Amino acid sequence: MQKSSLKKKWVGVLMGGISPEREISLKTGEAVFNALRDLGYKAIRVDAKDDIFERFLKLKIDIAFIALHGGWGENGGIQGALNIMGIPYTGSGVCASAVAMDKILSKKIFSYHSLPTPGFWVYEGNNSGIKKFLKEQSFKLPVVVKPVTGGSTIGVYIVFNRKELEKAISQVLFLDSRVLIEEYIKGRDLTVGMLNGKPLPIVEMIPKRGFYDYKAKYTKGETEYVCPARIPAKTTKEIHKIALQAYRALGCKGAPRIDFRLSSANKPYILEVNTIPGMTGTSLLPMAASRVGINFNRLVEMILEESFNERL
Repeated sequence: MQKSSLKKKWVGVLMGGISPEREISLKTGEAVFNALRDLGYKAIRVDAKDDIFERFLKLKIDIAFIALHGGWGENGGIQGALNIMGIPYTGSGVCASAVAMDKILSKKIFSYHSLPTPGFWVYEGNNSGIKKFLKEQSFKLPVVVKPVTGGSTIGVYIVFNRKELEKAISQVLFLDSRVLIEEYIKGRDLTVGMLNGKPLPIVEMIPKRGFYDYKAKYTKGETEYVCPARIPAKTTKEIHKIALQAYRALGCKGAPRIDFRLSSANKPYILEVNTIPGMTGTSLLPMAASRVGINFNRLVEMILEESFNERL
């Protein structure tokens, strides 16, 4: 579709939602909305709360720019509803969204395709069964404990002893009925954004204290970002190759971001795929795009163009 024709369409920026990542989604949505308006698009903010389906019928939007994080905004739920209503939308489809959101399913797919990912265990149950579970497992500490379907590093713990592990599992159960316990890879945090089916420059995240948690992600000055990451050219090529393979294996569209852990021996491990990465002032996808001459507004426009044309 020609850009001039696309600008005649009403774009609903779906933002907010009801997941624990609502605050970040509102920031992403506002940034996307402002970019679209600056570019001359007819955009409207849509706070995706419980009445979202009734609002769809009233607003009569032509395209949905999904700026939701977590919950049914990212797990295929809203994508399925938009499919039924015949409204084109940005980002991945139902299946890819659901699989990427489920860290267990995505890790199994990575393993099937021989893509490196840390070893893992899964706990399902309630607090009363944690002690028994821990006695039956052979963990090599430290490990990382996280919700199976969470994002934005909410509810993620790095634990170094059994007592901490039991407490972390208990805490994560408040967020998810399943707990992922993952092998801890000592090394560096890297991420690769995808755009038009190609990998962008790699970003390294270096938190000033602790690990790359929620505070480090969303508080200015808490983390140093290096883009492109200062790693060997051979390693860059390998990570780009793995990122593209993961993108294709899950069937992603739009501009997802693939998170990696790079070991001290320069071996990369995939952690997860974020189908709707943040688009805030501290977000990594816009940072990587800027390194290849794509400013924020143009990035938003490219995501809109690609995803709409994909579904014509």
